[in-house]
Amino acid sequence: MTLARPHHRGRTIAGLGLSAVLVTWAAAPATWAAAPATWAAVPADPAATAGPAQAAAPAGLDREALRRGLDAIHEAGMYGAYSAVRDADTDWSGAAGVADVRTKRPVHPRMLHRVGSITKTFTAVALLQQVERGKIELDAPVARYLPELIPGERGQKITVRTLLNHTSGIGDYISGAFPSFQQGSTASLDDNRFRDFSPEELVGFGLEAPSTGEPGQNWSYSNTNYIIVGLLLEKVTGAAAEPYITRHVIRKAGLRDTSFPRTPLIPGPHSKAYESFYGYIDPPRDYSVYDMSWAGTAGAVVSTMDDLNRFYRALLGGRLLGSAQLAQMQTTVPVTDGQGNVVMNYGLGLYAQDLPCGRFWGHDGGVFGMGTFSLSSPDGRRQLSLGINLMKYQRFDENGVLQPHAIDFALGDHMLQALCGPAASLAKDGRPLTPFPTQQVLVKR
Repeated sequence: MTLARPHHRGRTIAGLGLSAVLVTWAAAPATWAAAPATWAAVPADPAATAGPAQAAAPAGLDREALRRGLDAIHEAGMYGAYSAVRDADTDWSGAAGVADVRTKRPVHPRMLHRVGSITKTFTAVALLQQVERGKIELDAPVARYLPELIPGERGQKITVRTLLNHTSGIGDYISGAFPSFQQGSTASLDDNRFRDFSPEELVGFGLEAPSTGEPGQNWSYSNTNYIIVGLLLEKVTGAAAEPYITRHVIRKAGLRDTSFPRTPLIPGPHSKAYESFYGYIDPPRDYSVYDMSWAGTAGAVVSTMDDLNRFYRALLGGRLLGSAQLAQMQTTVPVTDGQGNVVMNYGLGLYAQDLPCGRFWGHDGGVFGMGTFSLSSPDGRRQLSLGINLMKYQRFDENGVLQPHAIDFALGDHMLQALCGPAASLAKDGRPLTPFPTQQVLVKR
């Protein structure tokens, strides 16, 4: 589909990450425009690693308020949303909207869902298990394990740690895998629906992309990093990465509805996955049937909201990694948006967001048509996982500024209601609290 709207001329879609679209253009930078004041997170502490002291979380769950908040997301324009919230031994789950806009089939809380870059947490855990066993050193050069993959001095400078925390300087492979984005067209999105990419092919695209900086200096989100992590895992274990992660992470966490699908189909009851691409695909098109080899160990996992809560509870509770490696996972670098606001602190396949009731750990993810976020308190007692079935619903104005959508505000409100409760003291700063921080930092000039 060609992007032919007159006021969008001059822009080039340079890549689509697993959590966001990276858009470049010749006009003004894309930033959140000024908007009416809304509840927003308190600033993160860049110096913190394990995070500030957790404020008292609200006791119990206000089920009616959670229901209203989920309904508000649908009423704001989201086709369908499902949410799972946990407080200690109390659970709530709900759904609002439709799974199919044509038949009006409703969504339900237990639907399978492509969780995108949340896959990175699973992959990082598998690799850190190898660090525990002494098979890998976090600060060793990647060339020690994969001497032919990253040629020359670059392979000696890039360490395993810089892959995991996105400071490697390696560009994203998305522009190479979806070349029409460079010409202002979404045609590659349909061309690649059944294309089978190899990990080595994706890494090649990433290595050909412009470097984002010297290794260890700058944070820059790149899916290429986690495809390389998958290859590294295969090298040291002698097993294919996805089955290995399934056995040693997914099954060890006790997850019953989580998998790397073997076909382009989602293996069970699911919503359709509607992609708008900021209005360039109008009406939004369903991409629920898609070969996910383009995402692999960076973003191919399918799960449910309940399983995601169970996974992060197992991780933070020490069931998947020992305390030393969990501490490494929670050693972070600050990540800022275009205005210098710290939107998250990124660790090793895991990030922290600071809310008025304390610090929460997790990840977000986005693939064509499906978005997900999952956050847990440090002790795993308070949790939220939420999925949506319409992606990149926002629009750019005539100056190239990405405009906040009512959905953004409704999602932020539901996040705060679920994790902090209605009595939390919240700051107002004119920006929506984004549950998708990797999306916020990736939409840039």
